[in-house]
Amino acid sequence: MLIIDDTGFIKKGTTSAGVGRQYTGTSGKIDNCQIGVFAAYATSSGRALVDRELYLPKAWTSDRQRCRAAKIPDERGFATKGELARDIVRRCLTAGLPARWVTADEAYGQDWHFRRLLEQLDVGYVVAVPKSQQIKSLAGIWLIDEAPDDAAAVLRRRGQGARVCDWAAAKLPPT
Repeated sequence: MLIIDDTGFIKKGTTSAGVGRQYTGTSGKIDNCQIGVFAAYATSSGRALVDRELYLPKAWTSDRQRCRAAKIPDERGFATKGELARDIVRRCLTAGLPARWVTADEAYGQDWHFRRLLEQLDVGYVVAVPKSQQIKSLAGIWLIDEAPDDAAAVLRRRGQGARVCDWAAAKLPPT
């Protein structure tokens, strides 16, 4: 399984590549930090980090002088975290990593481009989505918290404390 997630690195200064005031789950607030998008590979034998990309805010990519001072190549432009995640997935699979599943949190799960890429690559996936997420299929359009009656829903606790998540599975017609 390939696991996609980002994390923040709290910083004090302003010269580290990509540093800026942005939200990070590391502190749970907007902080001065760098953000990295990572891929971990997990099997029954163990886990390892296999790829990563540094997120560069537009304030960085629009300031070529600042980028050069931080040794960021001129050809590196702005990319969303979702675009970085898609590039990472493509690289991992192209390199032959035998990932049959991809998982990610709602930052990536709500990105239909990310989900569509996984479908095009014929890779199974389990991603979190916000309850406001629209699901579109030949059967209609609904919000995720209005899933069809035949969806199997389970309440489950995970993570730090009592975070309750609704899990649902439904076979949808191809879009």
